[in-house]
Amino acid sequence: MGDHKDLKDSSAVQKIKDLAENIKTCMFCTYNGDKLNSRPMTAQKVDEEGVLWFLSDKTSVKNHEILENSKVELFFSEPHDQFLTLHGHATILYDREIIKELFTPIVKVWMPEGEDDPNLSVIKVVPDEGYYWNNKNGKVVALAKMTVAFITGKTMDDGIEGNLNL
Repeated sequence: MGDHKDLKDSSAVQKIKDLAENIKTCMFCTYNGDKLNSRPMTAQKVDEEGVLWFLSDKTSVKNHEILENSKVELFFSEPHDQFLTLHGHATILYDREIIKELFTPIVKVWMPEGEDDPNLSVIKVVPDEGYYWNNKNGKVVALAKMTVAFITGKTMDDGIEGNLNL
């Protein structure tokens, strides 16, 4: 079994920044009543307070669901190496300056009119809590230890995990 280390406040924020900025894409989950709806989204930015920023079409189902219920779940995963789950609340913004700051050319695939697209909105996610798991020594060492564990039948867990409280 790996090590357990809960993080809070600035340590939790730093872990969120490290993992979310490295993994980038998450399953962004909203609620429709009791039903959890998920779709992949890329965090455009994680700020110094651990707030995650996304761009979205204001007419999307996710935006509608956020307006009905601001509770969201974010699941980041880099197989065999890094995992991050965040629980928080989302707000939809239409600030053109923030949109310009977050916009990248790849967003044009979904928003063909570019950063001036009238349907472009910002989703601001403020996490309340979360959970992380990652390897202490990086992916190469983790894969080597997994291989040894598979061959020998012995556990060689190299992980560290814990709660994130903001």
